[in-house]
Amino acid sequence: MSENLEQTQSSQPLKEDDTQPIKPVRKPARWRSILIGISGFLLLFALGGFGGYSAGIGDRVSAQEGILTAQLAQQYQFALVDIQFGRFEAARQRLEYIIANDPNYPGATDLLTQTLVMSTIPTATPTVTLTPTPDFSGAESAYQRAQQLIAAQDWANALAALDTIRKLDPGYKTAQVDGMYYFALRNQGVNLITNQGNLEGGIYFLTLAERFGPLDNTANGLREGARLYITGASFWELDWMQAATYFTQVGGGWPSMYDGTMTGSQRLYIASMRYGDQLFENQQYCEAYEQYQVAVGIGQLQQPSAGNYNQAFIQCYPPTSTPEPTAIAPPETPTEVPTP
Repeated sequence: MSENLEQTQSSQPLKEDDTQPIKPVRKPARWRSILIGISGFLLLFALGGFGGYSAGIGDRVSAQEGILTAQLAQQYQFALVDIQFGRFEAARQRLEYIIANDPNYPGATDLLTQTLVMSTIPTATPTVTLTPTPDFSGAESAYQRAQQLIAAQDWANALAALDTIRKLDPGYKTAQVDGMYYFALRNQGVNLITNQGNLEGGIYFLTLAERFGPLDNTANGLREGARLYITGASFWELDWMQAATYFTQVGGGWPSMYDGTMTGSQRLYIASMRYGDQLFENQQYCEAYEQYQVAVGIGQLQQPSAGNYNQAFIQCYPPTSTPEPTAIAPPETPTEVPTP
């Protein structure tokens, strides 16, 4: 037992260093912790970027597949149309393209087989029968014809040709056709008023021309004169005062305007006489004389206007009495006075 006790109590001799105080344990530097944090963040960012890249690739592949599917469906529809119109070679190429990209495309293989079979069946050549070729004049032909008719001043047929252009192709040379419409409508309106006495028709065509552009002074004046003429004629034999008023304007600006019965000057002549007679009956002699004066400027007055004219003049301008001359007494001769 003593031996064991000695063994347990025995210890190795102390060294010189063992008598020194224990040194503290060094902690790792802070920069290592920061470096580890940054590395972890970069690793996470890289993993996220890779995930986004993978997702983007997946989306692109899905989009490409969607585009390809749409293209194949379109080609299949085109192949059906080609088969319907007998274009078997074009249909075959389309179907082979579909099968090359998608061998399991529904119906493509069977349709290709049918196409190959139908392409080998000879088609009967129809007998050509001679039929008259219909005259379908295109917009260009109608345009050229309209130009020729305008040059020939055939305004009515030129307008018909322009209508044909608009029916065949509303967008054909819009600016040029609009200009031709204006020119033809304007001249047709002037022609109806000045040469045919169709005042209502002329007003109508000039109004249509105004939709394409403003009227010139000549055309606008003719339209105004025609309107005055029609208004004055509406008072004919009903209200001579109104008739004379309107035809005074027509006669002053467009004396040769014609409505198929009389010119504006002829109507002014008659309306002035009739209105003058009416004023004379109302003993308005001076006003009647003025109306007769207008008629006299156009032609010789008819009866009873001619007689009324003279009487109206006398009543409006009565003669003044001439004073009788008075006798002038001769000067008295001076009497001689005797000188003393």
